[in-house]
Amino acid sequence: MKLVRNVVAATVASLCVGGVLAQSGSTVKIAFIDPLSGPFANVGQNQLKSWQFVAERLSGAKNPAGVKFEVTGFDNKGSPQESLNSLKAAIDQGFRYVTQGNGSGAGLAISDAVSKHNARNPGKEVVYLNYAAVDPAMTNEKCDYWHFRLDADTSMKMEALTAFMKDQPSVKKVYLMNQNYSHGQQVSKYFKEDIARKRSDVKIVGDDLTPIGQVKDFSPYVAKIKQSGADAIVTGNWGADLTLLVKALNDAGLKIPMYTYYAQVTGTPTALAAGGDSEVYVIAYGHANQPGEIGKIAADFKQKFNDDYYTYATYNGINLMAAAMAKAKSSDPVKVAAALEGLTVKSFAGEVQMRKSDHQLQQSMFVTKWQKVDKKNPYSVENTGYTFAPVKQMDAFIASTPTSCQMKRPG
Repeated sequence: MKLVRNVVAATVASLCVGGVLAQSGSTVKIAFIDPLSGPFANVGQNQLKSWQFVAERLSGAKNPAGVKFEVTGFDNKGSPQESLNSLKAAIDQGFRYVTQGNGSGAGLAISDAVSKHNARNPGKEVVYLNYAAVDPAMTNEKCDYWHFRLDADTSMKMEALTAFMKDQPSVKKVYLMNQNYSHGQQVSKYFKEDIARKRSDVKIVGDDLTPIGQVKDFSPYVAKIKQSGADAIVTGNWGADLTLLVKALNDAGLKIPMYTYYAQVTGTPTALAAGGDSEVYVIAYGHANQPGEIGKIAADFKQKFNDDYYTYATYNGINLMAAAMAKAKSSDPVKVAAALEGLTVKSFAGEVQMRKSDHQLQQSMFVTKWQKVDKKNPYSVENTGYTFAPVKQMDAFIASTPTSCQMKRPG
């Protein structure tokens, strides 16, 4: 009997060790599906490099699962349909993890397709890591078990931004300038709702939605902003649509405070610097002058690519995946998805948690302000001599918003 017990114990121990080592040394391939050509190619290229750089940096012995991460780019040209073609190509090539961020239209298409694929192909499941598509629907009425969002959604960022703006007495007349798709429409919607609750005296003096990636000259819109008497602009624009708006503001000599989601994204800082000093704020989950490991990663990325590392969701994404794989003792997407639910890891700004109820990462938020570099904030964004300096950090609970997600779990 004792011999049997010893054999059973040894077998269990062997299985446990085998489980721990099951994923160690293996390669986890991630398909990056975002624009690598077209008007937003500069953003997509930067973010692909960011994923690849962090994946390499945190591979092997540098993560608790001991896995190697490998990221391959697929060009979706910013289109939901091309995203589905890219997703199919990635799955056919054996990718079990996909990541996407630029455009919630593409994000919703991928989330739906991944869910259907997984239902039809047991044993070949795919996990979707959303690093920047911020439509709140993706973690509310259209939430899905296989989708995990690493960025803060539009409503979370607006909750934090208006918490800051309500204490700015100079803000009285706001012009809303956004792209005409889900994210831009929601920036407008949530600003109106949130500011009415926090500062009922603030007036909306303009509310424009422009076709995404199609406006080449924003000067007519800037003329409208000037005519409106606005003392502040709020915009969720990103990429070329924000860069060209800034250029038009420069050309018109219109210098009023601008509250943004994405002024730190490729191309826009250079346009801001061309206009000299201006009052521009960003609401985000990180900033350009982070200390510690993330600051070192940003510095090394700059040295290697002469480009800015600003998509810190790539860092959180790799860390969360590694922690989930270590917890699951496996790199299998089914086990990793289960381990990701409710998972907490230490990040560059305190702990972050992947909320189980809707798969929305809960994290600290920062308001940063455009200024010249100084001793305290030395990072030169796009080598302009300017930077985004933190002016306020908010705990995760301040930006946290409730969810209507009715999560359907497999099995």
